Amino acid sequence: MSIHPSAIIDPRAKLDPSCEVGPFAVIRGDVTMGKGNKVDSHAIIGSENGKVTIGENNHFHSGSIIGGPPQDLKFKGEVTELRIGNGNIFREFVTVNVGTVTGGGITQIGDQNLLMAYVHIAHDCQLGSHIAIANTSNFAGHVVVEDHVRVGGVCSFNQFIRIGKHSFIAGDSAVNKDILPFTRAQGKYAVSRALNSIGLERAGYSKDEIANLKKAVRLLIMGDRTIEEALKEIETQCAPSEAIQYFTQFIQGSERGVAR
Repeated sequence: MSIHPSAIIDPRAKLDPSCEVGPFAVIRGDVTMGKGNKVDSHAIIGSENGKVTIGENNHFHSGSIIGGPPQDLKFKGEVTELRIGNGNIFREFVTVNVGTVTGGGITQIGDQNLLMAYVHIAHDCQLGSHIAIANTSNFAGHVVVEDHVRVGGVCSFNQFIRIGKHSFIAGDSAVNKDILPFTRAQGKYAVSRALNSIGLERAGYSKDEIANLKKAVRLLIMGDRTIEEALKEIETQCAPSEAIQYFTQFIQGSERGVAR
C-alpha cells in the first residue's frame, strides 16, 4: 500500500493493500476500498456518519469530496451510504453526497463513469454505467441517470427526474422532466429534439433498429399527438423490438412527465 505520510486515514477505514493515497488526502469514517484505487492529493473520502463502499480501480483526483453529508435540511446525522462500482474517474473538485433516510439511504454510482471537474451528484442519485458528465454540471437529489448517457457542461438537473439510456443532453441545458432514452435533448427547459443517431451507431445498434427508433421518437415529439395517441401509433407503425418496448415502458412509467 502506498500512503503518503501526510495523508490522514481513519482507523475505521478498510483499504486494499494495492490502493494509493496521495499527500494531504483524508479518508474518514466507515470507508471500504477495493483493489487498485487511487486517491490524489487533497481529496476527501467519507464523513463522520456516512458509509462509503468503493469497488476497484477508481481514480479520485485532487480536491474531490466523495461521500460527504447530504445538502438537505431534513438530514439529522443519520448513517446513510454511498456505493461506487469499478473503474470510475472523479476529476478535480467533484462532489458526491451520501443518501438520506427519506430517499432510500443510498447514493449509487455504477461502473466506468467519467465525472469531469466540479460535477455535483446530490443525495440519493442513482447513476448507471458508462456515463460521461462534462464540467460543472449539477444533479439535484434523487435523479436517476441510466447507462451510456452523455451530458454536456454547465447543465442543471431538477430532483426526482430520470435520464433515459443512450441519451445526450447538450451543454448549458436545464432539465426539469424525464429525458427520453435514445434522444438528443437541449434547452432551458430541455426537450428531446431528435434521435441520438450517432450515439446509437457508436453503441452498435443496427441501421434497421436506428430507423425503427427514429420513427418512434418522431411519432412522440413531432405534431400535436397526446402521449396516449403517440404510444398507439408506435405500437402499430414500429417493428416490435426490445428497444421499442423499453422506450414505451419508459414513457408509461414517467412520474415527472417526459420532456418533449
